[in-house]
Amino acid sequence: MTDAAYLLVHDDREYLLEPGEEFGTDLGVLEVPTDVADGDVVETHLGTEFGVRALSGPDLFDHLERTGAPMMPRDIGLVMGHTGAAAGDRVLDAGTGTGILAAYLGRAGADVTTYEIDPEFADVARANVETAGVSDRVTVRTGDITEALGALADGEPFDVLTLDTGDAPAVVERATDLLAPGGHLAVYSPFVEGTRAAALAAREAGLVDVETLETIQREMEFSDRGSRPSTAGVGHTGYLLFGRAP
Repeated sequence: MTDAAYLLVHDDREYLLEPGEEFGTDLGVLEVPTDVADGDVVETHLGTEFGVRALSGPDLFDHLERTGAPMMPRDIGLVMGHTGAAAGDRVLDAGTGTGILAAYLGRAGADVTTYEIDPEFADVARANVETAGVSDRVTVRTGDITEALGALADGEPFDVLTLDTGDAPAVVERATDLLAPGGHLAVYSPFVEGTRAAALAAREAGLVDVETLETIQREMEFSDRGSRPSTAGVGHTGYLLFGRAP
């Protein structure tokens, strides 16, 4: 990994800072040493101690700059689990957005090429990838992946294809050209219409093990009266389609 930012933590406060950065708080000025490391303690000029913590996956979701609604950790977990993305895998991703999924994949050791059509979003994603410490593994390209499919299909095949974009069905149609034999596909969609179209495209393309899951997560509440799921909503985030190249 390249040099990443760190969390400086005091009680319930967390500041995302880079080595060498100076940051003013009401508890004093923090000067982060250039050689700072996980587990260090840094004092403000007023003597308040902040613990230094390396970023973990959930920290990326909480602290990276957002350009919209990023994929939730529970969705990312399903993508990682169902595709088995790991060190050395070549991943093609589209719909970079904030770059959360690409960063997770890079931290797992995969080499990721991700496409983002919005130039401003792409710039934010590049900065986030740098913050996450995986800019050596994640390449953010500005552009429409559908316009690059021909060149991508002619190159070295990918082990994993992940999509979070409205034109996912058009990419899924070319999945067998893009993926190595046995390679995995994962498509995220917030709407059932989008995942239906992707599922039809996957079957038409000849992918196997095609399945679609809705992701719902419920928080549990424990009190003196009893235990039950929270009534604060059903926790729906979206739909995930998975498939595999024959």
